[in-house]
Amino acid sequence: MANILKEITKTLPDGVIDDAAFEGANIVLYTKNKEYFLDNKGTIRNAVKEFKKRIELRPHPDLCIPQEKAEPEIKKMVDKEAGATEFIFDPPRSQVIIHAEKPGLVIGKQGDLLRQISAKTFWVPLVKRIPPLRSKLIESIRAVLYENAEYRKKFLDKTGHRVYDGWLRQKKHEWIRLSCLGASRQVGRTCFLLQTPESRVLIDCGIDPGEEGQETYPYLDAPEFNINEIDAVVVTHSHLDHSGLIPYLFKYGYRGPVYCTFPTRDVMALLQLDMIKIQRGEGKEPIYTSEEVKQMVLHTICLDYDEVTDITPDVRLTLYNAGHILGSSIVHFNIGNGLHNFAYTGDLKYARTNVLEAGNTQFPRIETLMMEATYGGKDNIMAEEEADNYMVKVIKETFERGGKILMPVLGSGRAQEVMVIIERLIREGRVPPAPVYVDGMLSDITAIHTAYPEYLSRNLRQQIIHNENNPFLSEIFKKIGSKKERDHVMLEEGPCLILATSGMLAGGPSVEYLKGLAEGSKHSLIFSCYQPPGSLGHRIREGSSEVMLEGRPLKINLQVHKVEITNHSDRRQLMNYVKRCNPQPRKVIVVHGESSRCLDLASSIHKAYRIESVAPKNLDVIRLK
Repeated sequence: MANILKEITKTLPDGVIDDAAFEGANIVLYTKNKEYFLDNKGTIRNAVKEFKKRIELRPHPDLCIPQEKAEPEIKKMVDKEAGATEFIFDPPRSQVIIHAEKPGLVIGKQGDLLRQISAKTFWVPLVKRIPPLRSKLIESIRAVLYENAEYRKKFLDKTGHRVYDGWLRQKKHEWIRLSCLGASRQVGRTCFLLQTPESRVLIDCGIDPGEEGQETYPYLDAPEFNINEIDAVVVTHSHLDHSGLIPYLFKYGYRGPVYCTFPTRDVMALLQLDMIKIQRGEGKEPIYTSEEVKQMVLHTICLDYDEVTDITPDVRLTLYNAGHILGSSIVHFNIGNGLHNFAYTGDLKYARTNVLEAGNTQFPRIETLMMEATYGGKDNIMAEEEADNYMVKVIKETFERGGKILMPVLGSGRAQEVMVIIERLIREGRVPPAPVYVDGMLSDITAIHTAYPEYLSRNLRQQIIHNENNPFLSEIFKKIGSKKERDHVMLEEGPCLILATSGMLAGGPSVEYLKGLAEGSKHSLIFSCYQPPGSLGHRIREGSSEVMLEGRPLKINLQVHKVEITNHSDRRQLMNYVKRCNPQPRKVIVVHGESSRCLDLASSIHKAYRIESVAPKNLDVIRLK
């Protein structure tokens, strides 16, 4: 593989390729020959078949017509109804990014219009959706990538050279091992190190929001972890217990790739920036700055579901839908060219919800499965329809007595699920109409949901793409953007529902609402997500009538309710997931759950399916092969 660019070029007609580069594991060929760019007579397709790699032919930057001429030409070709409002040129890669409200009208039937744009301007068009809800975060991320186009091109080429230019380390034996650096017999600070003789891949790197001090972070001081040897970081999803510490790696010199889906990149950057803001607001020194978050974005390589890519010389990665939150992934590793196949579910929802499809169970091959056990105990059975009915009952009763409902939510996942449910209940008349106030990052994260409808459930995707009753655009949702507006919500008369982060009452606007509403007996507090032991949310949920908050006692007079429905799988779904997994794994590793739940789920899987199972502790090392 060391000279793959030369080998590919040799198979093509003489003199037509003027430059060749890597974009991660993808190969890009540049030509100054107009005729060859417009019609390569199937030679590129033949090269793809021969080398089994993704190969793209682009015009050399010298061939592109000037930007000031290209933009009006493209505008003339694109239907005004497409709502194409922005054209960003990326000269180093001969690409023009077209932002449009209706991408399909820019693409044309079977990509016809894109081909016409290329033939007329010799720029390669990429189309991005403009979300129905504006997201400053998405705009900022796109700006960072465009402004650093030259650096980004060099980084992607360097990443490709690591994949293709041969082995760095001497290989005497074949082995694969997994080090548990967090989230083993606990929920939080998820982090695993996958090692082969050649590769070092970090899977997730999160924090534990319910802890303080060293217990907040993974065991990055373990002897096998060396930041200078990490080849790649793979992120299952954006929640901070899986992604919250990734910018910290860049603070200490990591400059390799971070692999995840597009929504995961956007949402985790937003959550990380919010964490910095919260820490500063509490008078703490943040563990990293926005500059490190920017570095993370610059080094992120986004993949679609089912897209296969090499990430090191002996590790191939594929992401599959995990059904947990927008863009959440089951990460599948083909190691050693078929030597071993390992998959980690991340956080999993094996059931279709109002927002997402159920997690994937079909894999080409799988020998070892690592899965979560957040709700893996014998008694963790959730009647989801009953839970929704209970939530309706609480809302009705609270509204009837003129009370307000505070629902602390995670920024991504359950919040959007609740928004879709509440919008439908009010539209159908099952719940009295009342304003739903959305505070914290929810507006931005909801806007990100509208930017990536292809990751949503079929029904919701259709609603958003065709703007037919898009629930996120409902007039009932009111965005709260300041302390003044927040105070007004708490002082105004009449019922309302407040959705606010953080879901674990570990800072953020939910704590401000709690301080204002806690002593009012007509109000309600609904917990709808996991509350880790030791957290403020856990103490209130378990019945504390008084808690210490910011050094002062706070009486809890409002009614506290638990709605046991989450974007995690319950016990039945987890067991059913293993049963439906195809092919059946030979070994199951159970992590990301309280100790008793991990042990119980591992034991039950072994008894039910005769599959070897283990529930490791933090710092345990498991040999996979």
